[in-house]
Amino acid sequence: MLRPKKETRPVLNKCLTVDLGLIGYAEAWELQQRMVAARKANAVEDVLLLCEHPHVITLGRNGKRENLLVSEHVLRQKGVELHATDRGGDITYHGPGQIVGYPILNLSAIRRDVVWYVRMLEEAMIGATAEFGITAGREPGKTGVWVKSGRANEKLAAIGVHISRWVTSHGFAYNVSTDLRYFDLIVPCGIADRKATSLEKLLVRSVEEKEVAPRIATHLAELFGLEMKEATRQELQEKLEHAEQGVTVSV
Repeated sequence: MLRPKKETRPVLNKCLTVDLGLIGYAEAWELQQRMVAARKANAVEDVLLLCEHPHVITLGRNGKRENLLVSEHVLRQKGVELHATDRGGDITYHGPGQIVGYPILNLSAIRRDVVWYVRMLEEAMIGATAEFGITAGREPGKTGVWVKSGRANEKLAAIGVHISRWVTSHGFAYNVSTDLRYFDLIVPCGIADRKATSLEKLLVRSVEEKEVAPRIATHLAELFGLEMKEATRQELQEKLEHAEQGVTVSV
């Protein structure tokens, strides 16, 4: 597995971190769209949305429907939603016990480099994983975060992003205590010969998302040169409403 030397950038921008808690995928996507529009207008600062979704399978714009291994009827029986999205990548699963991160960042003020951006998302999760004594890395030609498991690597975190006018949306999904059986409903990210894993499985102990999310946020701050400031969902909503009314707000 590959891992280049970590780079730390000087603090350039402020960034709100908002824990949305458990939120439906459609609601989170609507919030992202509003945040992206406000960020493009420079009416809000950068934001990192952290959340957890009820059971949902999402299909990226490059996704292949045949990588969904069950019918939509079976999904409904299991209480799993299905959503097509405009993010990159193929098909993936989100659910309880998984940290989903949606950075809404203006890369024009950081670095206009899509590949670099994705590598830094990986690096933040690799660094956070190392704090638990687990060595994670990259696999050539495959986006995401991987850990060694016998002869093959298993996927700990997935990434799928969308960038418009250098403002980012969508992001990453990191398996903390995820029920990995739900990945059997799909060919995760279209890679048939790789399995998903979780931090809980690797550590052989229970792990809570609150142990992991702040570590990922800290590494993201270092890599992107961000000064993180926590905000509540209500505070974010108020800032967004002001922005949409044409009032420029700051964090």
